[in-house]
Amino acid sequence: MIQHIEISNSELYGKIRQREIRWAGNRKLKIYGTLNCGSGKRMKKENRVFFYSLDEAKLYGFRPCGHCMRT
Repeated sequence: MIQHIEISNSELYGKIRQREIRWAGNRKLKIYGTLNCGSGKRMKKENRVFFYSLDEAKLYGFRPCGHCMRT
C-alpha cells in the first residue's frame, strides 16, 4: 500500500503509466476502486492510498467501491 502523501506526483504517474498501480482507496473509509472512479477523484490527498493488486487491498481490509466496483 502506498499513501499518496508519501509519493511524488512524477513517481505516481510513472507507476500508473507502467501499470504497476491500478487501484486506489480511501484510508479512512477502507474502500477501494478503480483509478477512474469519480468518488475517488474527489477524495482528499491525505486519505488516498494506492494498491498494486486487488488482493493487496483485501489483505488490508478494504471493501469494493459501490460506484465503480458493482457486481
